[in-house]
Amino acid sequence: MFHVDIIGYIAACLTTFSFLVQAIKSWRTKDLSGISVGMYTMFTIGVALWLLYGIVIDSMPLIVTNALTFLFALSVLLMKLKQVSK
Repeated sequence: MFHVDIIGYIAACLTTFSFLVQAIKSWRTKDLSGISVGMYTMFTIGVALWLLYGIVIDSMPLIVTNALTFLFALSVLLMKLKQVSK
């Protein structure tokens, strides 16, 4: 089972930090023209639900990775919403 856990941790790190890369790019360039409000809204809600699920089943890998992904995705979504409202 140990090898399966390693695959899960690697997958979680890659998917979580891919959103960090997007968030950093968005913060630096302030260019959010390619970001879809609808997609990021659905994605952010989905990640929040994965986080809630991780809390309910007491799974620390789900809690940690989805908490981080939620923060990264939410920051990009909020920047996009601020840009759209101007």
